[in-house]
Amino acid sequence: LKFIFGPSAVPALDLVDQRSVTRVRSPSGRTAYQVLGNSGKLYTCYSSCHFCTCPAFGFTVLQKSESLLCKHILAVYLSQALGACQELSVSEEQLVSILLAEEEDEG
Repeated sequence: LKFIFGPSAVPALDLVDQRSVTRVRSPSGRTAYQVLGNSGKLYTCYSSCHFCTCPAFGFTVLQKSESLLCKHILAVYLSQALGACQELSVSEEQLVSILLAEEEDEG
């Protein structure tokens, strides 16, 4: 994994080991993932469009194109593959609140 994903591999595996990945699902089937980072901050990841709200994703993936993903997205993919995601069912309104909270943090 380290050969393919570089420096994101080991920290992503640590996040999986700590069970830091939660799949948030609404009744309509919409899903997002929240990853509790080492700093204690929650980052929202969207595996369907390969996006994370963390600063590293914005800088190393989007701006500099130095990496394909951040450790949070890799942790989501690994957790999915290993069946290690925490599960959280929320209402549609709660999911919207989660997504809007991330948007407010960025703005």
